[in-house]
Amino acid sequence: MQRTHALKEIQRDPDKIWDIIIIGGGATGLGAGVDAASRGYQTLVLEKYDFAKGTSSRSTKLVHGGVRYLAQGDIPLVLEALHERGLLKQNAPHLVKNLEFIIPNYDWWAGPFYTAGLKVYDLMAGKLGFGPSVHISKEEAMRAIPNLVEEGLKGGVIYHDGQFDDSRLAVNLAQTIVDKGGCVANYCAVTALLKDAGGMISGVKLHDSESAQAFTVKAQVVVNATGIFVDQIHAMDQPGMSKTVVPSQGVHIVLDKSFLPGDKAIMIPKTEDGRVLFAVPWHNHVIVGTTDTPGLEPTIEPRAQEEEIDFILDTAAVFLHRAPTRSDVLSIFAGLRPLAAPEQKGEASKEISRGHKLTISHSGLISIIGGKWTTYRRMGEEIVDKAILLVDLQEKPCVTQEMPIHGAMNSSSSDSHLSVYGTDAAGIADIINKHAELAEPLHPDLPYIKAEVIWATREEMARCVEDFLARRTRALFLNARASMQMAPTVANLMAKELGLDTAWEKQQVSTYKEHAQGYLLE
Repeated sequence: MQRTHALKEIQRDPDKIWDIIIIGGGATGLGAGVDAASRGYQTLVLEKYDFAKGTSSRSTKLVHGGVRYLAQGDIPLVLEALHERGLLKQNAPHLVKNLEFIIPNYDWWAGPFYTAGLKVYDLMAGKLGFGPSVHISKEEAMRAIPNLVEEGLKGGVIYHDGQFDDSRLAVNLAQTIVDKGGCVANYCAVTALLKDAGGMISGVKLHDSESAQAFTVKAQVVVNATGIFVDQIHAMDQPGMSKTVVPSQGVHIVLDKSFLPGDKAIMIPKTEDGRVLFAVPWHNHVIVGTTDTPGLEPTIEPRAQEEEIDFILDTAAVFLHRAPTRSDVLSIFAGLRPLAAPEQKGEASKEISRGHKLTISHSGLISIIGGKWTTYRRMGEEIVDKAILLVDLQEKPCVTQEMPIHGAMNSSSSDSHLSVYGTDAAGIADIINKHAELAEPLHPDLPYIKAEVIWATREEMARCVEDFLARRTRALFLNARASMQMAPTVANLMAKELGLDTAWEKQQVSTYKEHAQGYLLE
């Protein structure tokens, strides 16, 4: 998956008409790209920044049906998400893991109440279930999570859900599109929509951020899968159109593994203001979140607000004996959920459905609004089905339900951090066999090695230091300060691989360190 090859393909024939162009390289756009390419359609996915640069790399790292959605009565969404969760574990076993969650019970009624509710959750998952939920004693809960507040603890309930690495899945989806004959390009911004004499959309104008060149690309159908930025593309099609997306911010803090020893997560189903809080082990660290803050404008780099930070730390202190403080936070990140604008005014963001909806404009622009990582495959299938009907593409069935994603292999027993690469880990091993010095770690506090820089640059379309430290590896999200210390080495290795000079290296290090400051909690 190389960017130079992608751009050559885009420019090779100016008169070529792609079957489908998808704007947006996050979960939804990549999912649609995989579906379209695997059906045999000429597919092009364009991303303004890097794949999963926005919301899709900033999730709670869960592939889940949604216990909270069940409590809200959104049965169709839970059924769909549980089914898709099971398919994703089958299709990307190197990235999706079965994770046990404990709901600690501090009220006498909580054990029976949550046990009964989660039994329904188990039944809804059917044959794709991850494991049965069970009630456990206070002693069992404390053995599983020694850092729980013991005073008042009555017991707990264990249930199963999925965990994954969001940006690694995005990279693998992009690779899958290429494997199936499609084309993907990052740092290619769509700047305008082309229309034919009848006013129907016939392609896009795009701007290559690296070369500053502009191109026009034709297509039978164009899909707007830009998440929180969906209304910006709408404005290109219909200026003055009312907003269809209301972003809601979710913030997470990352802590040292000692705050949650073991391999089980904590789920607090109802906090002081009615939100859910998770503490989840991930890549030998702990993620704690999230918040649900409405009313923010779309931005590619959202920042946590003080009240969100206080909410997470204060709520964690209620349930963790050793409570985290600001100085314990290794990284903090925020993401904006692309929630569909509510039909009823005044509806709280935490009550807005995480479902999705498709729209088609008068000029034929297909837009997808809302949705979540867990249901990305189903959203992609629906988008392509709609495109087939809209422009009378040759009908071909969806094949993604049981189609392995690039890299798929069962690596659940592996303790190596390279297991997230799946079958591609062999390629990294080949690099080390040829250059043993590339097995050296990039930082003593994180597992990443120099060979991964080479692999990401050659095979995963990493174009800058941030691409590697934030999304090809997760260094920025795990330990922002350590990632800043890794930046000079990463820049040097990438520069050699890309044929760039020391001025590029210095600029990259400076830019990255300034960027990473936003992930530090002073």
